[in-house]
Amino acid sequence: MKVLIVDDEESLRISLSDDLKDAGFEVNSTVNPLLAFELFKKNHFEVVVTDLKMSEMDGINFLKIIKEKYSEIFVILITAYGTVQTAVEAMKLGAYDFLTKPFSSDELILILNRIRETITLKKENIKLKKQLSEKHSFFKIIGKSKPMMEIYHLLSTVANSNSSILITGETGTGKEMVADAIHYSSHKKLKPYIKVNCAILSGNLLESELFGHEKGAFSGAINEKKGRFELADGGTIFLDDVDDIPLDLQVKLLRILQDKKFEKVGATTTTQVDVRVIAASKFDLLEKVKRGEFRADLFYRLNVVPITLPPLRKKKEDIPFLIEAFIQKYSERPLEVTKRAMGYLLNYDWPGNVRELENLVERLALTVSNGKIDFNGLPKEILLNEIGIKQTDLNDNSFEQVIQETEISIIKNALAQTVGNKAKAARLLKLKPSTFRSKVEKYKI
Repeated sequence: MKVLIVDDEESLRISLSDDLKDAGFEVNSTVNPLLAFELFKKNHFEVVVTDLKMSEMDGINFLKIIKEKYSEIFVILITAYGTVQTAVEAMKLGAYDFLTKPFSSDELILILNRIRETITLKKENIKLKKQLSEKHSFFKIIGKSKPMMEIYHLLSTVANSNSSILITGETGTGKEMVADAIHYSSHKKLKPYIKVNCAILSGNLLESELFGHEKGAFSGAINEKKGRFELADGGTIFLDDVDDIPLDLQVKLLRILQDKKFEKVGATTTTQVDVRVIAASKFDLLEKVKRGEFRADLFYRLNVVPITLPPLRKKKEDIPFLIEAFIQKYSERPLEVTKRAMGYLLNYDWPGNVRELENLVERLALTVSNGKIDFNGLPKEILLNEIGIKQTDLNDNSFEQVIQETEISIIKNALAQTVGNKAKAARLLKLKPSTFRSKVEKYKI
């Protein structure tokens, strides 16, 4: 453990340095805080032992600067008997302890050993927290709910298989992340991993993108081009929004799954590849098959290993773990979620799933100023969800109108329960009788 001693009394600095080094501590010393700041630039000190009374800067101001810029450093103050009250005040500013002159080196060593134990315990807690996080995650997928533990088991089972995998789930449930986890935890992790979003390309462009084309195959094809399947040879291809592939192209995709062969656009020869296919869809493909919007034979070829991701509303016990992970990802400082705010977050149904939660935490990490995420910083759709107001209500009416209608409904309900007795209704709603009466008159109930 590295200790810095700051004192303008040379004999004290020398004697303390020698005794602390003998006790196994790594020690530097300097005569004043100004020189100490220069040492901070080159060294990582866990503890600063500083005199309270110094000419260039007193120990209180030194302490304030340390806690502002190097909050993780423990500060021990050395003080004369007459300034004990000041030292006590300093502890309120963040000092760890103080020693009254004269004192023995053993007293200081005892305090330093306590600090060392605290630091060790903190490191062990961080390590344990990391281990727990890793235990309840799989390649950056986070959660410890029963549905997620089942997903982890399935992923570890199928990762090294060459079989086609179909991932389904609502928007924002993490289908691409699951595909990433499968590839990077498999024997193909060092092989190519190619991703294609089938929804953003039209039929002709998608065919060329997937299968490539020969020079002159169509207007603008001035060079031969390799398709994504050829680029993925030996590895994995991820087809996101596979339901958007046109029916005529689905035949070519089916052939690759069956025979590992295809023809480039404009080609007369066949290309053979060895590619593991992972597909994803936010829709129920079997329903699309029934409506004639997706080939049945292609569906069954893709659906060799089905993975269905649960929506966040079905695994709300994962929300605290996800929030913690997103805070670590987006915030450079610690952020605490208050108990009340967490209650709102757990009660919300998250129609945008994990992606919606991640976007919210990213926004709060930028906007929260006091280090706490409280309920009053949450979006109105989450707050109003607590009392049963839906987003559709907000779309059709102003915020004030929705609040008024909600108040009227609550007041009418209270009066119905108390058979019109306003005093009892006020007590039921924990309102002052005068406040309750004014609301009844305001809304003409």
